[in-house]
Amino acid sequence: MHRHGNIPAFLPVKGLVKTMLLLVLFVASTACLPAQTQVSRADKSKEIGLVFGTAYYLGEINPYRHFGTRLQSSGGLTYRQNISRRWTVKAGLLYGQVLAYDSDSRDAWSRNRNLHFRNRFWEGSLQMELNYFNYQIGRKGTENISPYLFAGLGVYNMQPEAALNGVWYELQPIGTEGQGLEGFEDKYRTSGLCVPFGVGLKVNLFGVFGLSLEWGIRRTWTDYFDDVSGIYADPNLLEDNSGDLAVVLADPSLTQEGPQGDNGGMMRGDPGRRDWYSFATLSLNIRLNKKPDNCFK
Repeated sequence: MHRHGNIPAFLPVKGLVKTMLLLVLFVASTACLPAQTQVSRADKSKEIGLVFGTAYYLGEINPYRHFGTRLQSSGGLTYRQNISRRWTVKAGLLYGQVLAYDSDSRDAWSRNRNLHFRNRFWEGSLQMELNYFNYQIGRKGTENISPYLFAGLGVYNMQPEAALNGVWYELQPIGTEGQGLEGFEDKYRTSGLCVPFGVGLKVNLFGVFGLSLEWGIRRTWTDYFDDVSGIYADPNLLEDNSGDLAVVLADPSLTQEGPQGDNGGMMRGDPGRRDWYSFATLSLNIRLNKKPDNCFK
C-alpha cells in the first residue's frame, strides 16, 4: 500500500469532545445550587417543535473546519416531555443535507484528489436536556431564557452520492473502493447508531410559544458518511466488475500519482478515523398543555 500527501487529522473533534465534557460537568455541578426542592405537577409540560437549520460534517473531505462545507437547508420535528423545569426528555426526527468538495479545500493534496459528495440523511434520536435555569414556556415565576446541554442516542439513515455530468449517483451500491468484490470489505451499511450532544439556548416568546437555538455534533461509527475511507481500488478491477462509472466516480484526481500511472493501492482516505456530522438549528416550540394552575402571559 502506498501513501502520498498528508491526510489532515480531525484534531478539532478531540478538543471539542473535551470541551463538551467539561461543560457537562460544570453545568451538572452548578445547576443544583438553586434547584427546585420539589417538582410539582405544574412544573411538567409538553411541547412540539418545528425545526429549521443547516448541517455539516467532519471527515476526509472536510477534516477540521466547522461549517466548512457548502451549507444546505435541514429541518424536522421535535417532541419535548418536560419532567421538571430543569430536565427534559426530547424525541427528534431530523432531515439533513451535507454537500462537500475537495476543490474547496486549503490543502493541495485534497484539491488534487478532487472528490466530492452529497449526503441526504434522516436521524431519529432520544435525548436528555438539562436547563441551567428554571425554565418553562408560558409560566410566570420562571426564567424567560436559559442555556441548556443535551446528549442522547440516535439512529441515522444516509445516502452518499456523487455527480457526473449533472446526474447524481448513489455511491454505496457502486463500491468505489472495491467494496463487495473478492478480497475487499463488504459494502458498508447506510444506517447506524450515533451519539448526539451539544448546547442550546431557550427563549420564551409569548403565550405558548418559545424559541430554541441549538448546535450539536454526532459521534458515528462509520467512515463512509462521505464514501471515502481507505485506498484506491485497482481501476482495471473496478472497470471489469462495476463498469466505467465506478472508475470515474472512484478517482477523479486531477493528476494520477501512482507508480503504475494510476492511483490503485494508494491512500484515498483515512480508515483510522470516523466521520462526524452536526446540526445547527432554530426551533419554534409550542406548549401543548395548559394547566389551570399555570399563569400564562
